This record gives sequence, C-alpha cells and structure tokens, in this order.
Amino acid sequence: MENYNEIKIIDDSKKSLIYKFKLFFNQEFFKNHIILWLLLFNFISNVSNWLALAIFINKTEGNIILHYNVYFGVDNLGNWKQSFTAPAIGLFLFLINLSLAFFFYKNKERIASYSLLLASVIIQINLIISSVSVILINY
Repeated sequence: MENYNEIKIIDDSKKSLIYKFKLFFNQEFFKNHIILWLLLFNFISNVSNWLALAIFINKTEGNIILHYNVYFGVDNLGNWKQSFTAPAIGLFLFLINLSLAFFFYKNKERIASYSLLLASVIIQINLIISSVSVILINY
C-alpha cells in the first residue's frame, strides 16, 4: 500500500503545475465580465505600447529625445533603449494592481478591484500618450 501511495504522489506532482495553473484561472475572479474586459484593455494597451516603440523608434548609436518641455525645450536625452522604460513601468504597475485586485476580490471588495484595474487602464493610456510623443519628437 505504501508503494502505491508513493507512486500516486509522484504522478500527481508531474501534473501539479498544470493543475494549479488551471485552478488559478478557473476562479470566480477571472469569470467576472468587468474584470475580463479591464484585463483585456490593459493587455492590449501595454502590448500596443511595446509594439509602437519597437516599430517606430530608430535604433541609432546616438542619443534620442526622451522628453520635451514647452518651457525649457529638450530636457532629457538618452539611448533608444531607454524609451522602453515607459511600457516596462506600465507592465510593472499593471502586475501590482492585478495582484491587489485579486486580493481585494477574494475579500469581497469588488469595487476596489474594479477601481484598481481601471486605474491601471488609465495609466496604460497615459503611457501610450507619452510614448507617442517620444515617437513624434524623434520621427
């Protein structure tokens, strides 16, 4: 009997990662339509931000303009790779807001989770605007 239990534990451990992954995404949090739409908007806006910068930023040896101010003109120059900090910050803030929204949703605070994900969408939109301005200045 002990050998049978050990074999069963070994077989379950092989499937445990996939099983836990399916269990995680099968929760009520991911079945809510409002949350699914907010997650979709977050994902699409972040991916479009990465793609826009990857397509339109010139990969040059010299510095590019990273920030332009109406009063002072160009106030931040840097390598073309530094333009990708905006979508990276957006992804980081989205993951933080997603984890907090998941925590609040489990504790029956649905409005707080909706607010966090909506704030993440607004952050993504603002970062897209800043990335488009970097693209337009350097194009």
